[in-house]
Amino acid sequence: MSQNPEQAAPNRESGFSLVELMVVVFIMGLLATLVIVNVAPVGGQSRVAKANADIAALESALEMYSLDMQGYPSSEGGLAALKTAPANSDGRFRAGGYVKRVQKDPWGNDYVYTVPGVRSSGAFDLFSAGPDGTPNTDDDIGNWGY
Repeated sequence: MSQNPEQAAPNRESGFSLVELMVVVFIMGLLATLVIVNVAPVGGQSRVAKANADIAALESALEMYSLDMQGYPSSEGGLAALKTAPANSDGRFRAGGYVKRVQKDPWGNDYVYTVPGVRSSGAFDLFSAGPDGTPNTDDDIGNWGY
């Protein structure tokens, strides 16, 4: 009597071997590393782009302030002057101010505003101290950069 070939084969459980699983885990780790290495620099670039956009918006608000008030805010008044009317505004200050709020830079520091401008060769300097948080260093991002 002949046996059925399916019954003659030893009973093997189906599944993956440890070597196959290790190869898959290695490949997934390699792909994850490639993604992280290629995506990580984008965060720094987007922070610089955000700082440039904020500076451009604040510059625009300072120009509107200058047109209405016949001059830029003092260094002492700073960027807060764009939100709060000075004592001598004589009704020229726009209702609601020139900005909704003065934001911090992408690294959590205040934007630096100085009058008269030195680095920008203009009426004022407006800049972020950059990633290191220290003003007047090489990584500053300001209105002289474009």
